[in-house]
Amino acid sequence: MNDSRLAQAKAWLSSLAELPDYQIKPLAGDASFRRYFRIHEIEKPSQTYVLMDAPPAKEDVTSFIQVSNWLSAAGLNTPKIIIQDQQQGFLLLQDFGDTTWAVFAQQQQDISPLFQDALQQLHLLQCAPSLPNLPIFDNKRMFIEVDLYLDWYLPYVKAYTPTAKERDAFHQALSPTLELINTIPKAPVHLDYHSRNLMLDHQTLPLGIIDFQDAVTGPITYDLASLLYDCYQDYPEQTRLLWSENFFNALDITSQAYFNHDFNQWHQMLRLTALQRHLKAIGIFSRLAYRDGKQQFLDEIPLTRKHLDDELQALSLHIPLVNQ
Repeated sequence: MNDSRLAQAKAWLSSLAELPDYQIKPLAGDASFRRYFRIHEIEKPSQTYVLMDAPPAKEDVTSFIQVSNWLSAAGLNTPKIIIQDQQQGFLLLQDFGDTTWAVFAQQQQDISPLFQDALQQLHLLQCAPSLPNLPIFDNKRMFIEVDLYLDWYLPYVKAYTPTAKERDAFHQALSPTLELINTIPKAPVHLDYHSRNLMLDHQTLPLGIIDFQDAVTGPITYDLASLLYDCYQDYPEQTRLLWSENFFNALDITSQAYFNHDFNQWHQMLRLTALQRHLKAIGIFSRLAYRDGKQQFLDEIPLTRKHLDDELQALSLHIPLVNQ
């Protein structure tokens, strides 16, 4: 947030009758143009809020508000919107604190209850009536996403620009996988359901869910793949298998039938979904570093690359420009 934008935010906060004197402190941003600040009431230091700044020229809070209301009605624990100003791009939100799933895991605490809660909320999401006009996560979108690997990771991180022939070979090798993912039954998808977007408010459950404004309609495997094959976590495969089977067993009969009621088929499709996501994520991390100047995202590439290599081996896939 530049100085003029910060001044605009302070002026807006000061105009709120519901908010007495306050202190404002920056919070970590995310992989977008949005910025976040923690607001402390001076007379009640324990009373805090989160200010979302979404510059209207670059971010639209409309989708955040719509998706937030929809998820809340479905029973998911999303931050309450206390006050909103769509025209200026400011939202005052419930504060879930600083303890993400990732921070909790770093403290070497038992994360089994977190998995259980995350899966329960994910089932609620998938059972929710779809929000009208949610974007569709389809074959076209998947190809656009995996091209980020070619357009940002290879030339900027690996200093290699693929030829047109190499790009065609990459697309041809991936095409059967993406077409297969596209046949998976569809449901509402958070799209970034992972350890940095799941919060423990005062160290308690249910998990608070954030960064949901890019929700789509897509494969029922997608959010679970994001969680179990998290770009920021490296769980033992046995742990992933345990929670993958737990989730599969709770699916409705129609969804299970697509996988012939076979957990192994389900988990293979889950890993195919994770492979597509990891190709995208590596490209996004590279773009954030070299287009947006957020060099810290380069640190996320090695683990994501490890996940990708593990998937290629487990699925016996060869993809030019990826295997080499």
